[in-house]
Amino acid sequence: MFLGASMGAETTAAATGAVGVVRWDPMAMRSFCGYNMGDYFSYWLSVGKRLRNPLLMFRVNWFRKDENGKFLRPGYGENIRVLRWILDRVHGKGNAVQTPIGYLPNPESIDSLGMNLKPHALQQVLSLDREGWEKEVDDIEIFFSQFNGRLPVELKKEVTNLKNQFSA
Repeated sequence: MFLGASMGAETTAAATGAVGVVRWDPMAMRSFCGYNMGDYFSYWLSVGKRLRNPLLMFRVNWFRKDENGKFLRPGYGENIRVLRWILDRVHGKGNAVQTPIGYLPNPESIDSLGMNLKPHALQQVLSLDREGWEKEVDDIEIFFSQFNGRLPVELKKEVTNLKNQFSA
């Protein structure tokens, strides 16, 4: 639930407003939710508690850039390689490393044969950007603060846990 509730994406030319600004849009429902999102999150948490087999969720940053602002990955045609790893994880396979933000693939878990990658690009794509995530957690906390005390305690705990893991 935390993953969906804390979903944000940079605006593009297709969105109104400034380009490159994070737009917080939990589960892509902010424009359609006619009531407090804190209550919306509570509803979905209650649904999740009743599931016998909770869904696995994955977050992918297809647009990660290097220190020069260049994309680290070759592009959309290669997305299937990440999707294969996701399917492996769903089926109980696929190697991964546990991090504060969840499981990340090991570089050898992604088939890179024939990919046009710069040296060490795959390692960089699959690494945890601690500094970026520390800022992200602060931004999520600010975003969550707008729900007028109606944010479910479970989500508050997730933010606190993440902050603690990054400060350790």
